[in-house]
Amino acid sequence: MPQLNPAPWFLTLLLAWTLILLIFKTKILSSASYSTPTPKDPSTHHTTPWNWPWT
Repeated sequence: MPQLNPAPWFLTLLLAWTLILLIFKTKILSSASYSTPTPKDPSTHHTTPWNWPWT
């Protein structure tokens, strides 16, 4: 059984990845950067005890 020539398949794969990256460019770029968490003021945070339903 003859082997397939990899040259056209590599070009097809490369073009497919290029197309996918161009379509999802904004989504990929937005997930690559992250936002820093905002610090919370501990004086405004009020903790309450947990209420377990079986106790």
